[in-house]
Amino acid sequence: MSDYLIAYDITSPRRLQKMHRYLQKLAISIEYSVFYLNLDERQLPKLLAEAEALIDKTHDDLRCYPLPQRGLKTRLGRATFPTGIQYTGLPAQWMGET
Repeated sequence: MSDYLIAYDITSPRRLQKMHRYLQKLAISIEYSVFYLNLDERQLPKLLAEAEALIDKTHDDLRCYPLPQRGLKTRLGRATFPTGIQYTGLPAQWMGET
């Protein structure tokens, strides 16, 4: 499993909503257009292909950055999740485990 940061800049409000809804099912929203994702490297091509189908490559920009395993990951400010809620991974259905 690897950590990724996905960010996008989409010009159409309709495509923007579609991308946001798509990534909300798979990743943790850090900001409106920035998501944290933890998945197996073999699943990344599927995610990127599905995301690519949602954008207009002549006007939109989507980037996926791998995060180093031992890199410093610090969060300042309010928590992403309420107290007591922890991230445990992608839904089993998306992972192909159902």
